[in-house]
Amino acid sequence: MASYNKVILMGNLTRDPEVKFLPSGTAVANFGLAMNESYTDQQGERKDTTCFVDIEAWGRQAEIVGEYFTKGRPILIEGSLKYDAWEAEDGTKRNRLKVRLHRFQFVGGRRDEDGAEGGYANAQPAAAPAGPDSYQDAPEAPSTSSATDDDIPF
Repeated sequence: MASYNKVILMGNLTRDPEVKFLPSGTAVANFGLAMNESYTDQQGERKDTTCFVDIEAWGRQAEIVGEYFTKGRPILIEGSLKYDAWEAEDGTKRNRLKVRLHRFQFVGGRRDEDGAEGGYANAQPAAAPAGPDSYQDAPEAPSTSSATDDDIPF
């Protein structure tokens, strides 16, 4: 029988990523993700629910997540479900379902040095490329600067 295990989630980090390194040098990051859902119940009241999911990242992705993401930052992830089972110190059997990260995407604008969220509109525009197809070779638009009476041709 065929199987398919893919999860796509977008939410906010519930805590700063915890990055550890295995003896082999491979990085492992663990963090929590919260996704909110709003709906209206049968009585017409607005309800909000939150789903919390544990995420596990490996390798270079774990290092990047640890470096660029902090609690509250939005992220879009793609991964697969992973089932962990173990026996606790008291002898009880424990289990947990989490998501193993395969790919992620930054969501929202860039952050300033002080941590404030800013949009990409604040970025400086790139210079026009040089070359025959560049904007620099396009005809100039009429100037809107103030003209004196001597500049008027009639």
